[in-house]
Amino acid sequence: MRQILLLNGPNLNLLGQRQPEIYGHETLADVVAACTRVAAEAGLSLVAHQSNREYELIDRVHQARGQMSGIVINPGAFTHTSVALLDALNAFEAPVIEVHVSNIHKRESFRHHSYVSLRAEGVIAGCGVQGYELAVQRLARLIG
Repeated sequence: MRQILLLNGPNLNLLGQRQPEIYGHETLADVVAACTRVAAEAGLSLVAHQSNREYELIDRVHQARGQMSGIVINPGAFTHTSVALLDALNAFEAPVIEVHVSNIHKRESFRHHSYVSLRAEGVIAGCGVQGYELAVQRLARLIG
């Protein structure tokens, strides 16, 4: 069975607790469960990882090379700062979908730029945690 990587960056371990007016009440465990279900429906298995450390996210992308059929990534604040994460994703040979729980374009201006978008086949923002499920569905279609 083909595997996909669900990768979450800093502070996403606090989903459901941190600023629920922006990010909602669902937890990261809820997101992983929903994405696992959607992936299974598409004939894929899902491996999930979250880290608040940039180098760990980069290491996971490196490990995914040749192993994973695609990546769904919410880089959190690294979206707007990490050229290193972009470089790692550029070395990954399969599709990447970027997802954000909030609509980053309706927020502070520094959130409007994404380095990851330069690599992503698609970007889903502002759909709440449902955006993750949409991202897995899109990735499954891209994988074929």
